[in-house]
Amino acid sequence: MRLLLPFMACFAAAVGLATPHGQVSDQQIAGTNYPATLSAYGFFDGAANRPSRQLIPYQLRTPLFSDYAEKQRFIYLPEGARLTSDQAGKFEFPVGAALIKSFGYPDKSGALRILETRVLLHQQDGWVALPYIWRDDGGDADLRVGGKRMAVDVELQGTPTTISYAVPNKNQCKQCHSSDASIVPIGPIWQNMEFPRQGDREKLLQWMPQLAKMAAWGKWDDLEGGTLNERARHYLKVNCGHCHAPKGSASNSGLFLDGSAGDAAAYGIGKRPVAAGRASGDFDFVIEAGRPDRSILIYRMKSTDPGIAMPELGRATAHAEGVKLLEDWVAAMPSGGH
Repeated sequence: MRLLLPFMACFAAAVGLATPHGQVSDQQIAGTNYPATLSAYGFFDGAANRPSRQLIPYQLRTPLFSDYAEKQRFIYLPEGARLTSDQAGKFEFPVGAALIKSFGYPDKSGALRILETRVLLHQQDGWVALPYIWRDDGGDADLRVGGKRMAVDVELQGTPTTISYAVPNKNQCKQCHSSDASIVPIGPIWQNMEFPRQGDREKLLQWMPQLAKMAAWGKWDDLEGGTLNERARHYLKVNCGHCHAPKGSASNSGLFLDGSAGDAAAYGIGKRPVAAGRASGDFDFVIEAGRPDRSILIYRMKSTDPGIAMPELGRATAHAEGVKLLEDWVAAMPSGGH
């Protein structure tokens, strides 16, 4: 990411300069009276580019697409707590943990301007998802349970573009983070994570030595990082698999992109849609092998029409590069094959 090095410089400075008043508040994380301002948690020391030294920064090898927004991701663990993982490498968080993710775009100077920060708090009764929108002066962020749309001027592929950027409301947070009717984290899987700060990866492996045997996923846009099939499936797992899973919010579709599909049809190949209509584009199959131009999956990922677009939430633009990856993947499938 082009902003990684300057961000890590800011992070390193924050580690060195953080003061006791910037300590994370376990009480606020556990409370049911959600703070009106992000500063109450202590995750940041006065600005979005000054994260607490108590946070563990991480990146994703294949990230969720969100209108080309740059993201900064962190894990918070209360003192003495540790992470564990399941057999698939998915992190399991103790009560009192928090996940923090900030979204932003470069300003005219090239510096990253953070628009919002979303927090996922692991409380005694489960996870709570809350969105906070940063003020224009960058000094703090305010709770916005109703979400917000804002026009953001960006440059995409060299072309000035205005994005109708959406901060999700609290219910929309639940929709994407839903599994078996409960809110859960959807991103932190060891094979898809990188830890830029020295010592963090090593510490996690001390806690979970079994993870050392798990190979990292190839990056979706790295031609040398994996086969076309592997990269496409990782992209779909990250961008679609949280809803299209047996316990996800789109389970009734019968389309499972989380890696659990037992056959080609469950993965969409040669599968007819559960419901036809405008969103199907008059095509017959979710994925028609060898024919990306006739595959509903490609048609919906290209669309920005709210009644057609997939994913339904989190984007107002199409991810041209991601769509191209999936088009190439479908085109490479032998007709009638997997």
